[in-house]
Amino acid sequence: MSKEEIMSKLEEAVTEMDEDIAEEAANAALEAGLDPLECISEGLSAGMQKMSDLFDEGEAFVPELLMASEAFEKAVEILTSGMTEEEKNSTSNGTVVIHTVQGDIHDIGKNIVKTMFSANNFTVHDLGRDVPVETVVETAKEVNADIILGSALMTTTMPAQRDIITLLNEDGVRDDYIVMFGGAPVSKEWCDTIGADGYSDTATEAVEIAKKLLSEKRSA
Repeated sequence: MSKEEIMSKLEEAVTEMDEDIAEEAANAALEAGLDPLECISEGLSAGMQKMSDLFDEGEAFVPELLMASEAFEKAVEILTSGMTEEEKNSTSNGTVVIHTVQGDIHDIGKNIVKTMFSANNFTVHDLGRDVPVETVVETAKEVNADIILGSALMTTTMPAQRDIITLLNEDGVRDDYIVMFGGAPVSKEWCDTIGADGYSDTATEAVEIAKKLLSEKRSA
């Protein structure tokens, strides 16, 4: 296959949610000596963007996103199989720590956001739900995270988002991370008030805002 055909096949693997096609296309890319990063950014990510658009338009749903993400990850695994850990990290758009805040056991929205970040080639560490503030900060330090994401689905648990900012400031590491919050009762005004970097009410928008903030931070 030509380079164009392989790129098209990688994109198709994601939009068709087909791990077999993903495996075939990724192996073809390796045999052709193509740049893995280019294959991820121009082939696989193009397919994921189409799936994201369909999700936003109500024409694709969470199960389809999950299957598309699995095809994406299968191809990435093959494409990066010959790389060192450092080289693999360089192919990732960034490292994310995601959780539902302390005291909150709702996680459907968080899981959708997690899927969208994974599908957009972020390395995602999901801490689950009802996560202590200290655990969030400790994990962010341990995995050298770029972004901290926290969801609150109840008004009574929103203060935990503020507490994360407070602890980061107390530890002198606030500027090391982009911190974004969301959830049904959460607003941009709340995030601005507590000193967060970003807010989104949709999973797709969260990814776009994160990419923008990360690009700005890296170019500063």
